[in-house]
Amino acid sequence: MNNIRKYKDVFKNLDLVPNKIEYRGKTIIVDTNKGTFALKQNIKRNKNIYEYLSNRHFNYYPKTRNYKEFEITEYNNDILIPREQKIIDLIELMALLHNKTTHYKEVTEDDYKEIYEDILSNIEHLETYYLDRINIIESKIFMSPTEYLVARNISKILSALYYSKEELNKWYEIVKDKKKIRNVCIHNNLSLEHFIEGENTYFISWDKSKISLPIFDFYKLYKHHGLEFDFYNLLKLYEKKYPLQKEERILLFILMAIPDKIPYVDSEYNKCKKTSEIIDLIYKTEYIISPYNSKEGEKN
Repeated sequence: MNNIRKYKDVFKNLDLVPNKIEYRGKTIIVDTNKGTFALKQNIKRNKNIYEYLSNRHFNYYPKTRNYKEFEITEYNNDILIPREQKIIDLIELMALLHNKTTHYKEVTEDDYKEIYEDILSNIEHLETYYLDRINIIESKIFMSPTEYLVARNISKILSALYYSKEELNKWYEIVKDKKKIRNVCIHNNLSLEHFIEGENTYFISWDKSKISLPIFDFYKLYKHHGLEFDFYNLLKLYEKKYPLQKEERILLFILMAIPDKIPYVDSEYNKCKKTSEIIDLIYKTEYIISPYNSKEGEKN
């Protein structure tokens, strides 16, 4: 009840009577006399994003009310849809978002150079990180399961980083003299958890949305669900609805190929599990990318 009192001004202003409140991460779910709502604090950019999307005739976001620093949106539960079908529906809505918001922005070589240097710095940092790790691992008499997993796959990890660096140089040579770049509105945090299919279908949690390159939405989705779904065919589906330019696809594959660092976790079991997922994703990314790098793929 104390939590409900904390937000009483919000509810009163919106003519809502709260019955039950539940915390889910940074979101507060409130059951009221007029239905269930999601309440977020300190949401400033979403109002502008929603107005922009509405002007572009993309209305797949929740109905929203605002009071001071709060955003209150209608909350609907998903209908029961197989995840394999839901990810397809998400891809199609993502492609629609990008189609509706596509525009071209004038750029200079410095704009592309900034992207190039940021990605190159990350690749070189990871190369140093994994080389240091393998030097430490190989100096040990006994390896932990995680260390053994890294040692067995270090050539594949370094190969993925080498591929990313080589392709990054190739990408920069293609784009450095271009005067325009294709931008869209990206959600920037797409996952099945942020996609609602019920009475209304929409994306939620637009907090990180911005104007940027279209590939970042697909990349973030891949990082969330890469090991769960067939992203080779999902990419083909996406490109049927929103074909990528050659340089965009190259950059997407570079980002997908860059492996994560091994996270700090609470147990050897969890660390080994996370490391295995990193390595599995390297192999899966190679499977997705390889056909495009073949002579047949270059024609497409």
